[in-house]
Amino acid sequence: MKRWYVAHTKAQSERRALDHLTNQGFEAWLPEFNKRRRHARRTDWVRRPLFPRYLFVHLDLDAERWRSVLGTVGIQALVGGADKPTPMADAVVEAIRARVDQEGLVRINPAETLETGDAVRIADGPFADLEGIFLDMGDNERVAIMLSLLGREVKVTVSADQLERA
Repeated sequence: MKRWYVAHTKAQSERRALDHLTNQGFEAWLPEFNKRRRHARRTDWVRRPLFPRYLFVHLDLDAERWRSVLGTVGIQALVGGADKPTPMADAVVEAIRARVDQEGLVRINPAETLETGDAVRIADGPFADLEGIFLDMGDNERVAIMLSLLGREVKVTVSADQLERA
């Protein structure tokens, strides 16, 4: 029976290991997400592994020559015991796969789908149930929104997990 296993890769070698595994006929998956990168006064989005130095391999230990995974370029080891890797719970992998969008990226934050000017509501925290306008997504899972407080517009920064669409 095929199960998901975790492969530990060499530093910055996740994509190379994935390519070599698929070329050998193994089913492998590298979950990635969009990360905001700031460099030289420029901001852009880059694909990054959701779990740096790890990827998933779908194997049947009884039917496949799984030890050849250990000799694959970019792979250091399979996570588990000394003699056999430990399988992942299928529910964990399926939960991550359920969050993959049409671009093949894992959606880790609902605020990433918001556009400037969208109406949002703060779900919890000190500003719970207040509605505002989404302005910008900053780093460190924080978002800027414009709230109407005490008769004037105030820019507030809150945690992205506190927001929901209004």
